[in-house]
Amino acid sequence: MEFSEVVRRRRMVRRYADRPVDPALVDRMLEHATRAPSAGFSQGWAFLRLDTPVDVARFWEVTTPEHADPESRWLAGMRSAPVVIVPLTSKDAYLDRYAAPDKGWTDRDEARWPVPYWYVDAGMATLLILQTVVEEGLGACFFGITPSRVDDFRAAFGVPAAYQPLGAVTIGHRHPDDTGSRGSPARRERRAVDEVVHRGYWGG
Repeated sequence: MEFSEVVRRRRMVRRYADRPVDPALVDRMLEHATRAPSAGFSQGWAFLRLDTPVDVARFWEVTTPEHADPESRWLAGMRSAPVVIVPLTSKDAYLDRYAAPDKGWTDRDEARWPVPYWYVDAGMATLLILQTVVEEGLGACFFGITPSRVDDFRAAFGVPAAYQPLGAVTIGHRHPDDTGSRGSPARRERRAVDEVVHRGYWGG
C-alpha cells in the first residue's frame, strides 16, 4: 500500500470482528514504533502488549470508569478488540539523558524543556503503530485512560511509577457492520490545508 493511501485510510475503528490478530503483525507494529524519533535518542517509551483474552479482559476491568454505561455501544465495540497496546513514557529517561556529559546540561531541571518531549516522542511512536495497523489491513482506535483508574491499571499490570500511560490502542479486524459511534469526524468537517497552514507569516 502506498504511504499516501495509509495516511488517507487511517481512522479510528470502534468495533471489531471476532477474529484473532496474527502475533507477527503485532510484532511489526511495535518494531515500527521503536523507529520513531526521540529527543537525544532518549527512547523513553515503553509498550504494554495485551493480546490474550485474560489480559484484555483485565485491562477493561481495571480501566472502565465506575459510572460507565454497561449498555454503551462504544464500550461494547471497543471491548471486542482482541489486542490492546498501551504506550507509556518516562520523563526521567529524558531528564537523565540531557544531564549526561554529551548534552551539556548539568542538572535535570524540567524548566529547560520548551515542551515535554517525552509525550511528543511517545505520541509519534503511537502514530507509527496506527499507520502500521492500516498497512496491514486492520483497524485501531487510540483513546485515553480515565485518570482515576490509572493507579488500578498500574497495580494490575505492574507498571512502574516512572512510566506514564498516554492512553491505549485497541487493534483488530474491522467489523464488517461497524455501525457504532463514528466519533467526531462524523459531526465535524476536516479543516482545509489552507486554513491551518500559514506561509511566511501568520495568516499569510
